[in-house]
Amino acid sequence: MSLTVPPSLLHAAETGPVDDEAFVACVRDSLPYAWQTVSRVAADLESSDAQFADNVVPPPTEAERGQLLRALASDAIRSSLERHFGVKLAFQNCHRVAAFRPSAVDSDTYRRFISMRGQLLNQSPELRDC
Repeated sequence: MSLTVPPSLLHAAETGPVDDEAFVACVRDSLPYAWQTVSRVAADLESSDAQFADNVVPPPTEAERGQLLRALASDAIRSSLERHFGVKLAFQNCHRVAAFRPSAVDSDTYRRFISMRGQLLNQSPELRDC
């Protein structure tokens, strides 16, 4: 299961639209490693003039790796994180998540990061089974 949904949030979903901040809080509480990783790259980006900031450190355990995969594989979770942090997320391997400024999405840097070539160049034997 990806998220631990509080009964009040489940009830809200059953009866109508869900508040974005309530959903983000559910993600934060359910997937703390993913939340910390995305928070960190978003903060790194905000504190720099770079077009993007990324995480290159693999998760310490398979449980944390699973959190990151679940967060970034879900359109709803990923887009809510992007709205919350005001970034565009990009993802390679099982751990390399990057936060891009929305203005950089049409840049060569972003296109290189999300390209097939970028994916292949970011491979290594130790990450093969991640």
